[in-house]
Amino acid sequence: GRVWGPRPGDSRTLPIIPKMKYFGAGLSESHKELNRIIRKPELIEQTKELFLEIHGKLHLSVVSGNERNEVDELVGDLREDEYAIMPTAKDETIAWVLWHISRIEDLTMNILVNGEKQIFNEDWQTRMNSPIRDTGNALSDNQIIQLSKSLRIQELLEYRNEVGRKSREIIRTLSPDDIRRKIPTQRISRILEEGGITNHEDSIWLLDFWAKKDIAGILLMPPTRHVMLHLNDCCKWKLAIRGRHH
Repeated sequence: GRVWGPRPGDSRTLPIIPKMKYFGAGLSESHKELNRIIRKPELIEQTKELFLEIHGKLHLSVVSGNERNEVDELVGDLREDEYAIMPTAKDETIAWVLWHISRIEDLTMNILVNGEKQIFNEDWQTRMNSPIRDTGNALSDNQIIQLSKSLRIQELLEYRNEVGRKSREIIRTLSPDDIRRKIPTQRISRILEEGGITNHEDSIWLLDFWAKKDIAGILLMPPTRHVMLHLNDCCKWKLAIRGRHH
């Protein structure tokens, strides 16, 4: 969910790797293989190829130009109102997830990995009609519902496509040395300065989490593993929503 770290009074420790049974058969295995080869300079080409293969299955097929996939299936027949339904109090909404994974991929790939501007700007914020700029980690249930109802879903999907395309361009440019580089501190502080993360404790911890990683560590989480887990939730919620409404 929103908070990957243990909450106060919570016996869970980070990270919990839940089983994915609603989305992405075989993706966990591919991801383990990526983890195995990603820091080996002689396997840079295989690393890029495997990253692109996994990443392509986590975005609408229009992003990779591959055949129709599970993400197309997920959003293909969703009604506008279904994006804003929170199946239980422990869950979020599909709209929140799409916002959250898109913002996190945008911030980490463009600022942390590439050292360039994020795609998100005032124009995108207006187009998507978003009340927030950050990743949405610290939102209350009510705020999640508000965000979900105000977002223009078509624009959100367009934004996510742009983020995905850019990530694919970035991975192609990386050298073996790039992949093993630590994240420069000034890139971490830029995320806070640009409002991608807030000072709320459920948001700010992400900066420490990312700061400890090298580029490989980022590639293995925000644009891949993190998305897999959240899309698995969305597919589960869609079944729950449909089960209850039909």
